Amino acid sequence: MHVAVDAMGGDRAPGVVVRGAIEAARVPGIGVTLVGAEGPIRAALELSPDSSSLDIRVVPAADVVGMGESPAQALRRKRAASIRVAADCVAAGRACAVVSAGNTGAAVLAARQAFGLIAGVERPAIAVTVPTRRGRAVLLDAGANADCRPRHLFAFAVMGLVFAKVGLGIARPRAGLLSIGEEAGKGNELVREAHALLRASPLPFTGNVEARDLFVGDTEVVVCDGFTGNVAVKVSEAMVEFVEALLHGEIDGEGPAVLVAEPFEAFRRRVDASEYGGAPLLGVAGPCVIGHGRSSSRAVRNAIVMAHQFAADGLVPRIEADLAGYRRAES
Repeated sequence: MHVAVDAMGGDRAPGVVVRGAIEAARVPGIGVTLVGAEGPIRAALELSPDSSSLDIRVVPAADVVGMGESPAQALRRKRAASIRVAADCVAAGRACAVVSAGNTGAAVLAARQAFGLIAGVERPAIAVTVPTRRGRAVLLDAGANADCRPRHLFAFAVMGLVFAKVGLGIARPRAGLLSIGEEAGKGNELVREAHALLRASPLPFTGNVEARDLFVGDTEVVVCDGFTGNVAVKVSEAMVEFVEALLHGEIDGEGPAVLVAEPFEAFRRRVDASEYGGAPLLGVAGPCVIGHGRSSSRAVRNAIVMAHQFAADGLVPRIEADLAGYRRAES
């Protein structure tokens, strides 16, 4: 089971992406197909003596979608873009999942074009794992759809609940709706209508969730439109970096540092996005994981392992089955 990796995607591609792919290929049972400029990829592979003994393939792709390019225009002009070729590898059965830390919009569009959407899904959603006081939760959509309708948020909730079970190992996850207040009447028109739809459904719905409660852990799946979700995720990432910088300053300024080194490292692992690797794109009919543009080699490694696990666990068929079940219940 090979994972197709957009080797040219990301701020530090292909070097960091190739190093992460090598780390992932060292995990028993995982093969990696690196897609992109063959020369630079092979040069990066040669820097690791054991790369030739690992299950790593290279598939050439002549074009790259830049981080600042329009996804639709770039994919129309660049038929051999690395993310398109990587997604096509999965669609053709030569890989089981695709991973990219490149242009998010291009990854979403390429996956949608290559795989299509799961029956009952109108919009795919990026599901970001967030740490909470009680473990982990999932927030979606985190950037695939700036504008949504209530029925889209309902589908996000179903997909998020399945991901929480399969991806996070939560036995009985509950879904909530990100809003500006706990009361049912709070929020804009989208939130109020989505609240009514979710409340009337058989889903385990807890009601509205305020942003300050996102990391408490009372609700394991929190849904919102992609604009709101993306802002929430980036503010959270910035806050983590801010707190880490403050803690570093305190550790450097006060001693003995050894007394706080271990709890600080535990905190860093708990909130470090690279530990999760990436975020699955739910709703497309094929496993796809999207990484941060600044992904480290560890983040790339974990994203590949995550994508491989989703394929092995049948995440996409399970989402499809649950959506079909809710559609039958409604009819």
